[in-house]
Amino acid sequence: MTDEELKKLDKDVKKNKRLASEKAMELHDLIEDKLPKAYGEIMGIAQATFDACKAWDEANKKFLAASA
Repeated sequence: MTDEELKKLDKDVKKNKRLASEKAMELHDLIEDKLPKAYGEIMGIAQATFDACKAWDEANKKFLAASA
């Protein structure tokens, strides 16, 4: 794998980590500020957070495998 390809994978990991962190903050804000009134939002935000974390995990695994 070329250095350019590794840099792209690393960039993808960082981007996905940022997106996962943003979704986690949304979930945190929902819990801290909006519940119990906004309980209907839990499933959507939780699913989006899960999906973002899964995308980060997959990108990270690709990067680690390519780096080894």
